[in-house]
This record gives sequence, C-alpha cells and structure tokens, in this order.
Amino acid sequence: MPAPHAPVAFLLHLADSVLVLGQRNAEWCGHGPVLEEDIAMANISLDLIGQARMLYQHAAQQLGGNTTEDSLAYWRDASQFRNHSICELPHRSAFAPGVATERDYAVTIARNFLCSSFSLLQWQALENASDAQLAAIAAKSVKEVRYHLRHSTDWLLRMGGGTAESGARMQAALDFLMPYTQEFWLPLEIPNATNLVAANAHYISLAGTFASEWQTQVAAGVAQAGLQLTAASGYLTQGKNGQHTEHLSYLLAEMQSLARAHPGAQW
Repeated sequence: MPAPHAPVAFLLHLADSVLVLGQRNAEWCGHGPVLEEDIAMANISLDLIGQARMLYQHAAQQLGGNTTEDSLAYWRDASQFRNHSICELPHRSAFAPGVATERDYAVTIARNFLCSSFSLLQWQALENASDAQLAAIAAKSVKEVRYHLRHSTDWLLRMGGGTAESGARMQAALDFLMPYTQEFWLPLEIPNATNLVAANAHYISLAGTFASEWQTQVAAGVAQAGLQLTAASGYLTQGKNGQHTEHLSYLLAEMQSLARAHPGAQW
C-alpha cells in the first residue's frame, strides 16, 4: 500500500507562504540598495516561487479535475490563502512608522532571517516525510533556503554592527516582526482532521517539534549582531488559518491582475 500524501491543506499552507514571501521580496527588483542586492533578492524570490510551483503541482494532482498550479495561485481569494501573516506584510519602515511608503531594507532582511530560519528547520523535517513527492521537494528546498538564511544573516550582522542608524533600523525591524512569529507554532486547521490517517496527523503541529531549536538559533544570530531579541507576545495572527491582515488582498490584486484580466490566455 503506497504511503499517503500530505494533506492538501498543509501543501497549500507551505505553497502560499513561499509564494507570498517571494512576491514581497520581488518588489525590490529594480529598487535594491545596490545592484548586487537587487539581483540577490530577485534570485531568492525565484527560489521561493519555484518552491511554490512544485507544491501547487503536488496539491493539484490530489485535487484533480481542472485544478492546476495556476488556478491555485491566481484564482483563489485572500480568505482562501493559508500563508503566515508575516509573509504578507509590506516592507514598511518600522524605524519611521509614520512614513507609509518607505521601503526599509532592514524589515526585509529581518523577515527573511526569521522566516528562513524557520523554513530551513521545516524543510529538514520534511525530508523524511512519508509523502515521497513532498520529501523530494523538501530536499531541493533545503539547499536553496540555506543560501537565503546565509544571505539574511550576513546582512543582519552587517547592519546590526554597522552605524548607529543601521543598528537602530534593524532593532526596530525585529521589534516589529517578532510578535508575528508566534503564528509559526500555531496548529494548522485542516478540514476533516479527525479523519486523517495516523501517518498524516503530525502535519498539523509539525512546526512545534523544532520551536526550541528555532528560538536558540535566532537568539544566537541576533546576539551576534549586537541586538536584542524582542519577546514574541501580543496579538496572535491567524494567517495560516485564513485570517489575514489588510495587506494580502492588495498584494494578490497586483499579483493576480494579469491572469484575471486575460482568463485562459496562453503565453
């Protein structure tokens, strides 16, 4: 008897998180602080969107019918997405919150550091998944996310140990983003979870198995940068369970506009 596939809801949660974060990071294309960073951020975005494609393809195979990777990415509304809320936040300056249009690279770097630290541990855990296709996706993604984490860590250290302003900006970014990381450990709501076979039940709370390791690694990186790790407390976001900030609908409207303006178009 073949091993069961991971629940579709879990695959969509993984795919939505990397797609939305990839879309956010892609907003730096043409706006990077230096040319090398412009290219680096574009490549990181392509990695994340590539991961999303593989996950959506896997989910589409299980859903069957006319479902495709494109329909899952472009034809679902915000309430149907299951990404972590931290992924959808704009690059708004936590250092100058009154300036709503300012892109703050510190926010981008801090988010990538926190999310890549989480994603690396998650993909490593999924390399041993009973779902062979998901395990193969994880094995490929681990290699990519190692670079994402190295890139964000390098900039965390550079900005944290740089000028007074760069350090203050990075500290403000961490202070702003840390409360959103509480959602990493929130159990994923899966429809008909009571009917899940035992081999799949662990996906609901998989992240909780490496929460302590994530906390240790993040604390070490932040301390090395000469910064303070803010307590993750306050309001608990629920993006992974379909309750999003106001920012996701605007992001999806831009991302999905071309596909929705020309339904069925062949490129």
